[in-house]
This record gives sequence, C-alpha cells and structure tokens, in this order.
Amino acid sequence: MATQTKLKKPNSHFSLCTFLFFTVLFTIPALFLLRTSSCSSSTASVSSSSDTNEPPWSGDLRTAQFAWNRLAFSLTNPPPKTLKLAVFSRKWPTGPNPGGMERHAFTLYTALARRGHRVHVFTSPLDPSHETNKTTPVSDQTLNPKIHSHGDAEPGKWRYNKAWELYQEENQKEPFDAVHSESVALPHWIAREVPNLAVSWHGIALESLQSSIYQDLIRKPDEPRSQGFNASLYSAVLPKILDEIRFFHNYAHHIAISDSCGEMLRDVYQIPEKRVHVILNGVDENGFKSDKKIRSLFRSKLGLAENSSAIVLGVAGRLVKDKGHPILYEAFAKLIETHSNVYLVVAGSGPWEQRYKDLGEKVTILGSLNPSELKGFYNGIDLFVNPTLRPQGLDLTLMEAMLSGKPVMASRYASIKRSIVVNDEFGFMFAPNVEALTAVMEVAVVEGAERLAERGRKCKEYAAEMFTASKMALAYERLFLCIKDQRFCIYP
Repeated sequence: MATQTKLKKPNSHFSLCTFLFFTVLFTIPALFLLRTSSCSSSTASVSSSSDTNEPPWSGDLRTAQFAWNRLAFSLTNPPPKTLKLAVFSRKWPTGPNPGGMERHAFTLYTALARRGHRVHVFTSPLDPSHETNKTTPVSDQTLNPKIHSHGDAEPGKWRYNKAWELYQEENQKEPFDAVHSESVALPHWIAREVPNLAVSWHGIALESLQSSIYQDLIRKPDEPRSQGFNASLYSAVLPKILDEIRFFHNYAHHIAISDSCGEMLRDVYQIPEKRVHVILNGVDENGFKSDKKIRSLFRSKLGLAENSSAIVLGVAGRLVKDKGHPILYEAFAKLIETHSNVYLVVAGSGPWEQRYKDLGEKVTILGSLNPSELKGFYNGIDLFVNPTLRPQGLDLTLMEAMLSGKPVMASRYASIKRSIVVNDEFGFMFAPNVEALTAVMEVAVVEGAERLAERGRKCKEYAAEMFTASKMALAYERLFLCIKDQRFCIYP
C-alpha cells in the first residue's frame, strides 16, 4: 500500500519564504533596471554647462528621458501663449510649516501665475485662523493663483467630488488648456475622462515597498518585527503596487519628480515613454542664498567663535523613524566619542527630540522653523545630513541646502544619486545603516571646514542650474504648452 503523506498546515517558515518571494519579485527587477540603465541614461541626458563636448539636445520633448530642468528655457521672454490652468491639490499651504507636496504646488503655481498664466487651484477648505489666508488685494490677484476651496468639510479635509464640481463650473465658462493633479488628488476614474491632464507623482507604491524594507533592516537583533509588518505588505503594499500599475494608465501624462521614478514608471509600471516626463522639484532661489553675516550670527548663538574650526552638521524635518533619526542618533553618538570639535543642529520636532537632547551640549534642537529661520540654519552649518529611510519622492531640504552653498550627506537611493548628488564633489552618500553613516561622517570631519566649503560652492552652482523654482516652473510651462499645442513639443 502506498504511503499517504499528510498535508501540513502553513507555518511561519512558509510565510517568511512567501514574503521573501514577493519582496524579491517586486524589488529586484526594479532595482536591476535602475542600476543597469543608470550609465546609459546619464549619457543620453543633456550635458551640464561644464561639458561643452556634446551638442545641445533637440527633438520631441515627449521622447526625452532626462529631467527637463537640464534644458534652456528663457525666464526673461514672456510665454508664447497665456494658458488657463487647473490644479487639483488636496491642501493649499496656510500654516507656517506646510508639507512637501503643498510647498511644491504653492511654489510652482505662484511662479506660473506671475508668468501671466491664469491659474485656478481646486483644494480643500482653508484654515481661516492663519495669517496667510487673508484676502489677496485686488491689485495682486492677477499675480497669484485663484483659489477655489470646496465646502462641506473641515479645513484641510479633501473631497475630490466637491472640487470636481467647482472645476466643471469653471471649465464651462472657458475650457482649461491643461489640468494638473498633485498625485492622486484627482482619482483615476475621473482622470481618464480628461485628455489634457498631467499628474505629478510625489511617491509611488513600489518606492513605498522599498521604504518598508529599509525601515525593517535597522531593527536590532533582539528587537521583534512589528506584528503588522507582514500583514501590511500582503494586504496593503503589494496589492497597491498591482493596482497602481493597472490604473496609472488612466492618466494622460505622468510627471516624475526624480529620474529613477521616471524609469520605474516606464519600465515597471509600463507607461508609454511619450507619456512620462521627468521634471525635478524646485525651491525658491530667492529664499535660500549664502550669507556670511547670517552665518556668523547663527554660529555665535551656538557659542562658536568667528574663526572656529568646529564642524557643524545639520538635519531638518520631522523627527520620526522613517526620516532616519534612529541611525543618525547612534552614528553621531559614536562620532562625538572620537571627535570633540563636531556639533549637530536639529531643525524639527517629533518623538526623537528627547533622544537627541540626551546627547548633551553637542546637539542643539531648534524645533520647527519657518522659511526665514531655515535660511539662518542652512547658512550656519557646514554639512547637511539627510539619513532618510524613505526612497520616495525627492526631498526639498537637499535642494535648499545646496542652493545655500552646503554640501550634502544622504542615503544612497537611486532618486538621490541620479538626480541630486550626481557628482562626488557635491557631498557624501551612504548605505542607510549606522555603520555606513558613522564611517562617512568620519571622512567628512577629517576633511575639515575649508574642504567642505569648497564642495558647497560647487553644490550651489549646480543647484542654481537645476533646482530653482524658475527652472521648475519653466519646464512645467513648456509641458502644458505641449499638451495644448503639439507645436510646442519640439525643442528648441
């Protein structure tokens, strides 16, 4: 008689194998694509101002697979056509510390409105308590976006259906030339009916999966994995990736805010190449500049003399785990054991604030800063550190630091490596773990303030070419012109 084998119930080993299988299935192909194409894409992109050997790029902009920020668009010449633009943004910045997506929308559309375009922003109810919500004087209304905030909700609570109704009313008066959605502010089942719509992706689910992996990898050997970790991957992250790959095709045009995101959209999400456009974020070039007086004042408040050789590291943002504060805390604690002349300035607030205070006088906590205060922060430091565990989007703080003439130290993610720290002179990159961050900090401190300042000057030159609000606005303007009339798709 043949021996019967009992079927065993799935065990934890099986679950782990399944988890690893899906992790490899979705992350390795994407990372392989990014790694293997990085060389070819960099040579295909437009050469920088320092490279005069290659002729300027020309052709159909819809075929460009590099960041449009690299192209030469004129800021002094008026736009060839004034456009009526619709913007869907879940929130419009009203408080002193808006989120990155809100800042992006505000910076971009303020710049486009001042270029003469008629900008209509459809957003959630504004908070009437904030000073920034005062009515714009009639004389200035033509220089600023017109805000349409829907009702039937509390401030900041987004209801896309209400915003869509407001849009339809305005569109009936005079059709919009182009429509823009900040991520999924406008859902795909509505977006598929709008052929002149472009969506900017400030983070996609495949990048979110990688974030989960990096955050789990910093667990201590005796620290248990979160109970909801596996469940969230199976029930949320993996299905979301598959859903995105399917419904992203409903958007007519896709704007990736990093080179690596653009590549993911083309190669993994399978969006046709002519519908994917890379436009890097930009920040207000007038708000972030080098200023020796501001630097001296800031450092004097830290107790540092004018001629001090101390190295001041700076970090900015929410003090939470996914921003990398667990690894920065440990790395800096090790660094000050062997270096007495190094300091850390933390701009932000959150759960890790008290932990940093435990490190003593070597750490200064500034709390959340407004834009004018951030200017002093960037000028006062010698090196900006971004230890993020989230390879999603493209952090504006790196651009602000570079525009302020500071070198950067950042996690080695494809988005940062290929779009920001594109030259070793611009700073340092590290694997997102304590050992790698500690080692690269050691290198930076040994280099000294003079060498770091030299790196900072080169960062400033590059950032002025790539990461300004003007550069970003001109690139978006050309895309919207291209959507309106294909004649504008041909560059130059």
